[in-house]
Amino acid sequence: MTFARSDWRLALSRFGYGARPGDGARAGDPTEALLAELAAPGAARIDGVELRSTAQILQDVYAFERRRKMEREGAALASLSKSAMPAPEVAALLFPAPWSGTAGGAAAGAPAAETPPQQKAFRADAQARIARACAAPIGFVERLVAFWSNHFCVSAAKSGVCRGAAGAFEREAIRPHVLGRFSDMLLAVVRHPAMLNFLDNAQSIGPNSIAGHRSKSGLNENLAREILELHTLGVGAGYTQADVTQLAYVLTGWTIVGRDGKLGEPGSFAFNANAHEPTAATLLGRLYVQDGAEQGEAALADIAREEATAKHIARKFARHFVADTPDEGLVLRLARAFHETDGDLAALARALVYDDVAWTAPPTKIRNPWELTIAAYRALGRRPEDPGPALNALGLLGMPLWQPGGPNGFSDDTAAWTSPEGMKTRLQLAVQFARRVDYPAGPLAMLDDILGPHASEATREAVARAESREQAWALLLLSREFQRR
Repeated sequence: MTFARSDWRLALSRFGYGARPGDGARAGDPTEALLAELAAPGAARIDGVELRSTAQILQDVYAFERRRKMEREGAALASLSKSAMPAPEVAALLFPAPWSGTAGGAAAGAPAAETPPQQKAFRADAQARIARACAAPIGFVERLVAFWSNHFCVSAAKSGVCRGAAGAFEREAIRPHVLGRFSDMLLAVVRHPAMLNFLDNAQSIGPNSIAGHRSKSGLNENLAREILELHTLGVGAGYTQADVTQLAYVLTGWTIVGRDGKLGEPGSFAFNANAHEPTAATLLGRLYVQDGAEQGEAALADIAREEATAKHIARKFARHFVADTPDEGLVLRLARAFHETDGDLAALARALVYDDVAWTAPPTKIRNPWELTIAAYRALGRRPEDPGPALNALGLLGMPLWQPGGPNGFSDDTAAWTSPEGMKTRLQLAVQFARRVDYPAGPLAMLDDILGPHASEATREAVARAESREQAWALLLLSREFQRR
């Protein structure tokens, strides 16, 4: 069945996070509503909650790790003092306060079980993201945030730095630019401490730099390789290993200020001139002779404007929103919109909304675990105040928040989420969601509200014949029409 541009449920499912109670009766033009969401001031900004900056989070992490180190050292000293049994006056000299009297080896005054600050920051940002997606009228901008956050992904599993800063990375490097220039987003991403830590550029040192002459560590190509392969040009775009190495040279010295604060505010981005490769670089046939960080900034700006970058982004964009194998005409039109506007991401999103293929393609894309979890919350009219249940659901479904298995992010292919084990988990979670439904009008009324004419006769009959309301809710959430977009 083909639905017109006036279909609110299609707009909500394909471009947003699905219908909420009452959305089926919405008036107005959904196309105009999508465009209005893009044009709203601060559309991607998270307001109304106090969230810490990356530098503040990392300073908390540094302090926490220092306390833990002191506690371990204190425990070792206390254990040694007991085994050696020195005279009291010797013990006082060897083991002065605060290491002299804690039974478990913890520093005096320290709490018995302190939640790591990286976990506090992670949950705070997770809650803000979940609440924002659940409350959005449509959720188109939030879908864009999720797309770009996965495109430029970091993993909370990498380190305490990444776990603490994963949400702040999205908030600081993705959200401010999600409707701006791709080149600005690329620069913000590459400069962010979470990305520098995730892909090991913080320790990358030019072999001919001042630091390179006195250090055993050296060049790290991880970030440079993923910029070319995943973030911009894409596989098969014609770049070479030499280009990867040259970009890695260009990015040496891009690092994170450590706990000592020698290069600036601890936990912030810094350019360390002593670690930067002090030579000109030739990348993709262009010569870069700039000094310092300007060399990397110029290279990234040029890469962002490559035609291959436009094509790579357009295909990923169409695959995410429309189909695993997107219409080639759609891909070409999106690439043209990207290239001709110098990477204007709002123009790219508008081009998608205006394209007929985006509205007429059949709903073959299965909702990934994040989209499914948010769609279920929205359909049930729930706004969770604790991120725990949603985070648990995402973990069970194989898409733990901000924790992909590699720098290529979570898959956008339907096959990645339709394994027998994955579908079994979706069934189990649908049952759990169904136990918490509060919809007095009943299952069929909810089906009409959320799915409307999209619901097939088979789905409608299954819901109507369910043995209980709970089973009916679960069948609705498990229906093909709800699972796919």
